[in-house]
Amino acid sequence: MRVGLGYDIHPFAGGRALVLGGVALDGPGLAGHSDADVIAHAVADALLGPVGLPDLGSLFPESDERFEGAASIELLHEVARRVADAGWRVENIDVVVAADRPALASHLTKMCANVSDALRPAGEVHVSITPKHAEGLDAVGRAEGIAAWAVALLERVA
Repeated sequence: MRVGLGYDIHPFAGGRALVLGGVALDGPGLAGHSDADVIAHAVADALLGPVGLPDLGSLFPESDERFEGAASIELLHEVARRVADAGWRVENIDVVVAADRPALASHLTKMCANVSDALRPAGEVHVSITPKHAEGLDAVGRAEGIAAWAVALLERVA
C-alpha cells in the first residue's frame, strides 16, 4: 500500500465558470489552463506521486492547446486509468478544500460522487470532501482563490 498527498491552489478569475469536484457553482471561476478544478487537480496529484507517474502538469501541460479549458474531472478519469494500468487500485480519497466563498456544503454529495465516478478505472473508491474556511488568513482567507489538499490510499493489485 502507498499513500499520496496532492495540493492545488488557483486565484479567482472573472469571465469563467467556477468548477469544483466537477460541479459548476455560482461565482467567479478560477484562473488556469483547464477549468482549474482544484479538487480534481489535488486528487490527481495525490494518485500520481505514489504510483511513480509524472505530475498533472507534466501529463497535461499548459503548452498543449488540447487541454485549454478542459474539464479537470475528465483529466482525473484519465489519471485513474493510468493508475489502474500501472497495477494500482485506489482505496479511498480524503479532500480538504479551503474556500471562504462560495458556500460548498450543499454541493458536497455531488462533488464526492463525481470524483468517485472519475476514479472508477482504479476501483470502487470512497471519497470524502471537507470544506474549511481560512478565517481571513492568507490569500484564501482574503477570498482571492481556493485551495485543496487530497490524501489517497492506493493498493498494489498487479
